[in-house]
Amino acid sequence: MNLRTRLTAWYGGVFLIAGAALVAICYALVASTLPGAGGVAFQAAEPLDPVLTTDRVTTVVAEYRADALHSLLVWSIVALVVAALLAVALGWVVAGRVLAPLQSITATAHRLEAERLDQRINLDGPDDELKELADTFDGMLDRLAGAFDSQKRFVANASHELRTPLAVQRTLIEVSMAGPESTPELERLGRHLLDANERSERLIDGLLQLARSDRGLATRGPVRLDRIVDEEIESCADMAAEHDVEIKSFVRRSVVEGDPVLLEQLVGNLLRNAIVHNVPGGHVDVRLDEVLTITNTGPVVPADAVPGLFEPFRRLRADRTGGVSGSGLGLSIVRSVVRAHQGAVRARPNGGGGLVVEVNLRETKVRQPS
Repeated sequence: MNLRTRLTAWYGGVFLIAGAALVAICYALVASTLPGAGGVAFQAAEPLDPVLTTDRVTTVVAEYRADALHSLLVWSIVALVVAALLAVALGWVVAGRVLAPLQSITATAHRLEAERLDQRINLDGPDDELKELADTFDGMLDRLAGAFDSQKRFVANASHELRTPLAVQRTLIEVSMAGPESTPELERLGRHLLDANERSERLIDGLLQLARSDRGLATRGPVRLDRIVDEEIESCADMAAEHDVEIKSFVRRSVVEGDPVLLEQLVGNLLRNAIVHNVPGGHVDVRLDEVLTITNTGPVVPADAVPGLFEPFRRLRADRTGGVSGSGLGLSIVRSVVRAHQGAVRARPNGGGGLVVEVNLRETKVRQPS
C-alpha cells in the first residue's frame, strides 16, 4: 500500500469515527427530547370516543417515538456512508496534491546518473517543508555534480601524470639494454626493471579503470555481448596456450544495454583471471546464456574467502598459484562494471578447485535475427 492510499485511508477512517460520534450524539439528544409514553398529558374539552383510551394514546406515542428514532438512525447512517465516500474521494485528491512534490523529487532521483547530474526539481510554491526538502535536494545535486567533475579532472590528470614517467622509464631501460656497452648483468637488471615497470602500468590501468567504472556509464546503448565474448576469447588464446589452459565456450546471441568499452574490460578481466589462476592442463568454460558464466579449474578456493576476492588488492597467495603477477584489481573492476550496468555478479568455489563466476546483465528487447 503506497503512501497516498494510506493517507486516504486515514482521512476516511478519521471522518468515519467523527461522523459516528456525531450520529451517536444527535441520536442521544433527540431521544432525550422526544416525550416518552408515560409523560403524555391528555385533556379534552369534549367527551372522547370510547375506543380512544389512555392505553391507546400511550401505544401511539410509543410507536411514534420508535419510528422517529429509527428513521433518524437509518437516514443518519445513510448520510454518513455517502459523506464518507465523498470524504475518501476528496482525501484521495488532496493526498495526491500534497504528495505531488514528493513524486517530483522521486522522478528526478530516478533520472539521475553519474554522467547526468544536470536534473533539478526547481519546485514552485509556498515556503513550506516540502519546498525546503526540494531545495535541499537541489543543493545536494549541485555539490555532487561539482564532486564528480572534480573526480573526472583528477582521473584525467592522474592518467597523464602517472603514465608519462613510466613510459619514459621504459624507453630509457630499453635503450640502455640495446646499447653497445650492454652486459649480461645489465640486461638481466633491465629485464627485472621492465617487469616492475609493466606491473606498475597494469596497476595504474586497473586503478583508473576502477575509478572510471565507479563513476557510472559515460555512454549507453545496445551492445552485442556475444561478440565481445568471442573477441575476448580470441584475444586470450595466446595467453591460454602459454599457460597450457584450454578454453571451451558456448555463446548464444545476446544484446545488453551498456558501455562496450567497460563490457570488454569486464569479460577480458574474467578470462585472464580464469587463465592465470589455473593449473597446467586445466580448462576454462565460458557460457553465455541467461547469464555469463566463466568456470575455471585450479587450486581449491575456500568458500569463506570468495567474497574477499572482489575487494581491491585481495589475493589468495597461499591457495592460488604462486609466482603470478597481478594487481589484485581484476574482480574488483568486474564488480564495479557490473554495478554500473545495474547487474549482479557472484562467485562460488568450483568443485575440485577453481572458481565459478556468474554475471547477470539486463538484456534489452532488441534481438538480432539468427
